This record gives sequence, C-alpha cells and structure tokens, in this order.
Amino acid sequence: MTAPPTDAAPVTAADRTRLFRLASVLLTYPDAELLGARDELRGAAGRIEHPRLRGQAEEFLAWLTGTEPIDVQRHYVQTFDLRRRSGLYLTYYLHGDTRKRGMALLILKQRYRAHGLRLAAGELPDLLPVVLEFAATVGPGEGEAPLRQHRRGIELLRAALADLGTPYHLLLDAVTAVLPELTDADREAVAELAIDGPPVESVGLDSLGPDLLASGGLDGVGLAPYPTCPSTEAR
Repeated sequence: MTAPPTDAAPVTAADRTRLFRLASVLLTYPDAELLGARDELRGAAGRIEHPRLRGQAEEFLAWLTGTEPIDVQRHYVQTFDLRRRSGLYLTYYLHGDTRKRGMALLILKQRYRAHGLRLAAGELPDLLPVVLEFAATVGPGEGEAPLRQHRRGIELLRAALADLGTPYHLLLDAVTAVLPELTDADREAVAELAIDGPPVESVGLDSLGPDLLASGGLDGVGLAPYPTCPSTEAR
C-alpha cells in the first residue's frame, strides 16, 4: 500500500499540471460563469494529491465561494486593476514601459502559436492566467519556459499579494512553490525592483496624451498596465 504524500514530498508532474490549470482559471476575473462553477473547481482542487498545494487551493476556494459575488469582483479589480504593483501582466515587471516589452510580447505570442495555442481577441500573451494555461497544456520544458523566464516578476507579484493580505496570495504561493528556487542574483534583482520599480522610457508614449504623461504616466494614476476585466464589469 502506497503511503499518501506529505508536505515534504516532491510535487509530481501531474500535480504541477493540475495546479497550473486550476490557478489559470482562478486568476481570471470572477464573472458569473466562474463563480457558478464552484463544484467543478472544488473537484479540480481535490484532485491535487500534494497536501500543501491542495490545501492552499481549497482555502482560496473557501473564500471565493463563501464571499458575496459583488464583493469578490470588487476585490479582484482593486487587487489587480487598480494597483500596478500587483498587475497580472508579467512583461511589465521585466521591461516596464519600454519598447522591449513589445518585442517580449511578440516572442511570447509566437511561442504559443508554434504549439497551437490561440489567444482570444484582445488577450495579451503575458497575462499570468494565459502563461499558466500554456504551461499546463504543453508541460515541463517548453511549456514552463515563460514561467521560468518571468520568475522574478512572479515573485514580485507574490510578495505584493502577500503584503496586501489578499486570498489571491494563496494561489501565487502554490505556483511559486513548484517553480525553480530563486538564486541569490534573483533575490537581489527582486529587492532592487521592489524599491526602484521596472524601467520606464517616455519614447513612444506620446499617444497616451499630455495630461496622462504630466501626471507621471500610468504609474501616476495608479493603474495596472492593462485591465484584466471588461470595463462594464469594472464599473
């Protein structure tokens, strides 16, 4: 008889896939369809065999399903759309408002296309739920490469969510637990980014308008790089 896994047991490839797929769903905007799928979500969490990862997913779901939908939706917008420091778009952490970000988005999109993953209309390839879906679909190696590439940004996001005290930090804690450990250089870079923020350049930002630029750019109005829910839902 095989003993059940313990918290110290290594995470299996199957559990990594289950976790990435579940987190990719739970990190999307909690619309009526998502909130109405509580039984399916609980079932998906229950299939994660690793006890610590399963416990984190179930604890998050207890909050999600036990909170009024309007409050969950408001919390999501306040967490991810109104705070640039906890945005879900990973290239921002690495490249900030620079032209390098556009190239990074293009490379990601080409990587997805090579594996048959098509983005929905208006969906950007660096959105964390999309990156997690790609990892779950393609698997270790090529599928998880974008997660490894943006490991520092994911750590910054995890720390920001922990500081906010939001239940969403449970999902990031679980995801980062199965990613490669941060190196000393990673930790140093994360600490610097936490203080200085991502790189910024004004070249190519004229289209944002003089009023926005005069207020300090996007950071000046405290917005995430892109909204993660429809404007009608945000209102």
